[in-house]
Amino acid sequence: MKFILGLKGKMTTLYTEEGRAYAATVIIAAPNTITQIKTADKEGYNAIQLGAIEKKPERVNKPQIGHVSKITPGGVGKALAHFKEMRQFDGKLPEGVEAGATVDVSAFAEGDKVEVSAITKGRGFQGVIKRHGFHGGPRSHGQKHSERSPGSIGGSGGRAGGRVAKGMRMAGRMGQDRVTVRGLKVLQVHPETNEIVISGAVPGRRGTLVEIKGVGLKS
Repeated sequence: MKFILGLKGKMTTLYTEEGRAYAATVIIAAPNTITQIKTADKEGYNAIQLGAIEKKPERVNKPQIGHVSKITPGGVGKALAHFKEMRQFDGKLPEGVEAGATVDVSAFAEGDKVEVSAITKGRGFQGVIKRHGFHGGPRSHGQKHSERSPGSIGGSGGRAGGRVAKGMRMAGRMGQDRVTVRGLKVLQVHPETNEIVISGAVPGRRGTLVEIKGVGLKS
């Protein structure tokens, strides 16, 4: 099953034997636990739920610990901080997939095509130049305060009839959006250190929770 949760690590450069350089991101993906198998008959859809990132029990909600205890021998649940689902629309489970089983980076191989989803860095309240790439006003001939201003927003009598049109690009909160980067490739897999090296950049800062999915899977 090519689906796993991990934490974004450092970026690096990898060189192939042919001398090609790849910008790459190292993701630390400790073994995930399959915490629940959802079916269309019971939950209304087919999905495999993974739990990841063990923490101290006092730092995790009790309902989350209780949820994991259902599939743990003796009823003692691990304190898992994050849960994500991979939907299986055909309802057919991959071999070896069952509640309580683990998934690690060895499920992936070098050359696999993957998609990576994560939350981007939060940048706070930003102006239109940083947020939308506006050019700003002229830098000469008496322009004193308009270098980074948005310019006209088409107000009175404009296309919106005296209102600001919906979707107008203006200053505002930037970042902290869920972004999926497609077309990435697995460059290296290190099961002994729980690391997987993926080509290109991945959204978020170091330590951001990321989802790695084989191409064609949905979550």
